[in-house]
Order: sequence, then C-alpha cells, then structure tokens
Amino acid sequence: MGTNGSTMLEPLRQGLPPLDPAAVSNAASCALPPRYEAVRDARQFTRRTLDQWDVGNRFDDICLVVSELVTNALRHALPADTPRSADQDPPVRLHLMRWTERLVCAVRDPSHDSPVAGDSDDFSAESGRGLFLVESFADGWGWHPLANTLNGKVVWALFRLGPSA
Repeated sequence: MGTNGSTMLEPLRQGLPPLDPAAVSNAASCALPPRYEAVRDARQFTRRTLDQWDVGNRFDDICLVVSELVTNALRHALPADTPRSADQDPPVRLHLMRWTERLVCAVRDPSHDSPVAGDSDDFSAESGRGLFLVESFADGWGWHPLANTLNGKVVWALFRLGPSA
C-alpha cells in the first residue's frame, strides 16, 4: 500500500474500530457522485473489490450494508444548498479496508448530523430501517465526525471474516 493510501486513511482512523492501520492487508476506495445511481456504483465497486480479495462468504451482507450506508450518505450529500466547488472532493466516499479476519466499510458524507437508528424526527422511516439493517448484518458499526479541515462524518461497519478456505 503506497503512502497516499495511509494519509487518506488518517482522518478515518480516529473513531474506527481498534484495528491496527499498519496491518491492513488491502484497502480500496471510490468517490461517489451525488446521485442516487451511485448506490448501484457502490455495490458494483464492492462486488469487484471483494472478488479480488476473495471474501465472497460475507458478500451479500457486506453489499446490503454498503447500500444502506451509501443511501444514507447520499441523502445528506444531495440537498441543493450544499456548497460545492469544482476542485472539491465528491461529497461521498466509500472506503473498504481488509485485515486478515476483519473487513471495514466506511462511508464519508458532508453532514455533521449523527446517524440515528429508528424514530428520530429528521430521518424518514426508510432510513431508520437502514441503520437497523446495518446493525443486524454487520458485526459492529459506529460513526465519528471528521477531523482537521474535512467536513462531515464517517459511518463505518465491521465484518468478521472466517479464515479463508
């Protein structure tokens, strides 16, 4: 993994599950345009990446969770009043990181609002269900605001992988 991989992960580190970033065996990320079709792109990216990493056994769970996290992130990235400049990073970014027996999906979005499962007023019933699904299918999840000059937050989900067959 080149140096730019680890600087990219720097702001993600705080608040991620306690896994040693130096021990990441694979990492991949993709920027997602602020359009709802990006959920499909995120799934395809996840499918291709997991095929390469040979972690097919949790594939359906991971794709479901990625879809939910990206849908929630896009909901925050899409309001028309979100200021965007041409040189700015796309507002939503998906990171996949793999350790020997763990996989973390992390999605960055421009909103500072904490993700709330269930019955909060500012989330439609739809998205409350999304976090409930994340909780059901992932082995752990959490979120944290981004540090430094980056706006927004990262929501992550952790999957335990069995030893490769």
